[in-house]
Amino acid sequence: MNPVRNSVVNLNIIMSEKDHKISNGIHPVRNLAKSNWYVYIAESLKDKLWYTGCTSNLIKRIKDHNDGKVYATKLRRPLILIYYEVSCNKYDAFAREKYLKSGMGKRYLKNRLKYYYERRK
Repeated sequence: MNPVRNSVVNLNIIMSEKDHKISNGIHPVRNLAKSNWYVYIAESLKDKLWYTGCTSNLIKRIKDHNDGKVYATKLRRPLILIYYEVSCNKYDAFAREKYLKSGMGKRYLKNRLKYYYERRK
């Protein structure tokens, strides 16, 4: 059972539409998926290097990488998705991407993906 999915369902049951509509009429839980932005890490199987990016359509973006439509990774194909984070705001997602590309962000990812690193060696 997925606890996140269950909590969303439970929130839908608990929250009445009348009480929790935002001023523009959007229900906060029901319309969450429409505005997701993803920060992702893709690993090249060719050279084992990582590519960090941001997109609103994660599946399409990974497919674009593997189809050679992205200049930065076209010579490093195939790529696999190894990590992603979801944000409800485009600007938060781009700020997070910038952080993950920094020295501290790379340290965070190395620690966060510690077991992935160990398995890869």
